[in-house]
Amino acid sequence: MTHFEDFKVGDVTELGSYTFSAEEIVRFASAYDPQPFHLSDEGARASHFGRLCASGWHTAAIWMKLMVAFQKRHAARLIAEGLPLGRLGPSPGFDDMRWLKPVYAGDTISYSARVTGLAESRSRPEWGLMTMINEGVNQDGDVVFSFVGHVFVERRPA
Repeated sequence: MTHFEDFKVGDVTELGSYTFSAEEIVRFASAYDPQPFHLSDEGARASHFGRLCASGWHTAAIWMKLMVAFQKRHAARLIAEGLPLGRLGPSPGFDDMRWLKPVYAGDTISYSARVTGLAESRSRPEWGLMTMINEGVNQDGDVVFSFVGHVFVERRPA
């Protein structure tokens, strides 16, 4: 949560990794996406996936969980160092969300965010708009999840 001026196109933030267990896949799917290939090995074998796989919304929720955890750690570090915190504002949305490959039980997905665009806000000069490509990559190096996100970031006071 540094200020808008502190970011540059190409900056990459490693958010962390998460291993999807069969139990967690079934628990999430039971509550939010109860499709047979997310609920049991038997149901998954009868589908084109062939084995138990996570809901795409589960992979997206873990991205958000890791992003929030990263932001909290980063803010704590800046506070401990006595540095000023810039605020994140609202997100005007996202584009191009893709689930490129299944996430199977036992897969470990590493998530990241890469800055791809920075634009000053004309209507609110105290904010800038940052665009990022956000990805999840499995243990084999395959991109399994991606989306383009947009978020307003506070500008450094004049």
